[in-house]
Amino acid sequence: MTTPIPFDPRIELVGLSRAELAEELVRLDEKPFRAKQLWHWIYHQGETDFAKMTTLAKDFRTKIAETHKVGRPSVATLQTSTDGTRKWLFRLDDFKDVETVYIPENDRGAVCVSSQVGCTLTCSFCHTGTQPLVRNLTSGEIVGQFMAARDSYNEWPTPQDGTRMLSNIVMMGMGEPLFNYENVAKALTIVMDHEGISLSKRRITLSTSGIVPEIERCGEELGVNLAISLHAVRDDLRDELVPINKKWPIHELLEACRRYPTSSNARRITFEYVMIKGVNDTDADAHELVNLVRGIPAKINLIPFNPWPGTAYECSSNNRIHKFADIVNAAGYSSPVRRPRGRDIMAACGQLKSASERAKKFSDRETAVTP
Repeated sequence: MTTPIPFDPRIELVGLSRAELAEELVRLDEKPFRAKQLWHWIYHQGETDFAKMTTLAKDFRTKIAETHKVGRPSVATLQTSTDGTRKWLFRLDDFKDVETVYIPENDRGAVCVSSQVGCTLTCSFCHTGTQPLVRNLTSGEIVGQFMAARDSYNEWPTPQDGTRMLSNIVMMGMGEPLFNYENVAKALTIVMDHEGISLSKRRITLSTSGIVPEIERCGEELGVNLAISLHAVRDDLRDELVPINKKWPIHELLEACRRYPTSSNARRITFEYVMIKGVNDTDADAHELVNLVRGIPAKINLIPFNPWPGTAYECSSNNRIHKFADIVNAAGYSSPVRRPRGRDIMAACGQLKSASERAKKFSDRETAVTP
């Protein structure tokens, strides 16, 4: 049985913008400058206990603790792969679950952050896509995943020299970030603030399946790196693999990429291409992929298909993947083959799926019997 999360009526400060944080202090008859102090404690120091925010007046700390809180999503389960990849199942205040993954490298690492509980899309090769959308995550729940990961690795306060293991964020977890743009943008703006977590926009990558109207806006307002889940070079196949293609087909998606404001040789757009045996992995597919991205500063990230229970797809052979990569490389595009990470704990690309669907059904049953 799931242990109930005690209801806490206090207002959550994590996820509020600077202006909203100042407004909360005005409501408490406090001076707005307190917002800068709180921001430092919340996002630079990573502190959750007001009593330990020692640069704040003691009476203020007592008062704000009665009406506000600095929280984190609770950890339902934590798994660590044999390759060092770590996966959290976070339980939110409404009993919904979401997964977050940390992928370590020798001197750095990326936190794969979710934007939705479940997923809006139904990509046929993706385990997450088999789980219906439950709801969008709030800005606090999005930034809270990264903050909880930093708690786990004891990476507070934010190091002044920029050295840290949790060095990058990739919006590649559960959900389609551009279908929850407002909350994602708010969370990433908080993460990039130089007086807090202070991650550079160059260390943040947003991955989309191709929500064309929001792509240009993302570049103009956030300026983060862009990754496109392409996975096919023909509309008929992409309609099957990535059904959002029926609304915004390949040519419209690529035109949006050509207009992406921060795209340059120094900051290339990443095209993600999952390698599925006998589906999208021929030499002809590789040549057409090169033709499609011609003129776009790009790199092609080849992803060996990661199996999950019930899937009908298989991963392309190593020889086929590397032959595909050779064709793309020969055309002048970097084409690294992503090394699968966290497969043994279902933490690899396309494998995330939480228990939220069960939670939703439980919630629906409760609603049905409520007078």
